[in-house]
Amino acid sequence: MKKKLSILLIAIVGCAVAVSAQGRRGLRINEVMVQNDSNYVDDYGLHQAWIELYNSTYAPMEISSVYLSNDPAQPKKYPVPLGDVNTEIPPRQHVVFWADGEPNKGTFHLNFKLTPGKDNWIGIYDANGVTLIDSITIPASLAPNSSYARLRDGEGSGVEAWSIRDGSDEAYITPSSNNRIIDTNSKVEMFAETDGHGFGLTLMAMCIVFSALLLLSLSFYAISRIGARISTRNKARSQGIETKLMPREERPNHDSGEEIAAIVMALHDHLNAHDKESTILTINKVRKSYSPWSSKIYGLRELPHR
Repeated sequence: MKKKLSILLIAIVGCAVAVSAQGRRGLRINEVMVQNDSNYVDDYGLHQAWIELYNSTYAPMEISSVYLSNDPAQPKKYPVPLGDVNTEIPPRQHVVFWADGEPNKGTFHLNFKLTPGKDNWIGIYDANGVTLIDSITIPASLAPNSSYARLRDGEGSGVEAWSIRDGSDEAYITPSSNNRIIDTNSKVEMFAETDGHGFGLTLMAMCIVFSALLLLSLSFYAISRIGARISTRNKARSQGIETKLMPREERPNHDSGEEIAAIVMALHDHLNAHDKESTILTINKVRKSYSPWSSKIYGLRELPHR
């Protein structure tokens, strides 16, 4: 029995590890700045090179125990430590690591730096230190205070999926934010063109609300009917009576017992058929007065009369 439980426990742990590893495969390098002179600052107020990671899945992702490296020959260069609640990335969200070579500053400070003016390779390895999840080579031509970012968050592979951001109006630098900022909504614009005064939107909203109310009323009515039938059935079972609903065409045509009882009571009241009473009540006055405050009055003597 213990052997079976051990095997089952190992299987459960293995499944959990496999599911976690499968989820971490959606981790992506999303944006990198090699030389940061006057851009984003870290939690110490310093300008450092940074690497943005992105959770491309639709579920929270725990990235502790994965490895970040700038050298393919050393895949386990920086292990993301355990025990930090901030290592869980929400769905479709970002996290920034600082490549400052000072891991003693915290979980998100790497133990390596990026070198300006040279090609910088960056890779993410799974917890086994062998499986490469994602990698990118930052070109040496990247200017200071410019970033190398994906065109769309977490999407695409190869050089064509990346672009250089210099901070201009057409090329935003977006650490810990979406690389593509959407400032328009096609559906809202369509409504603005076709329904400028909002009558269609109002009518649609009212239809949705009244449909929901109608559905709720029908649901409550059905629930009440079902509850009444169940209550009647349970009451009959508790009394030992078997109830069976008789079809309407098989029901008798004569009056029911309730109707007959009502007719009899009406006739009784109309004819005033009361029973004759012969009981005589006699009321005698009590000779001794009684005080509710004390029953000792019965033991007192009468005063003498002159």
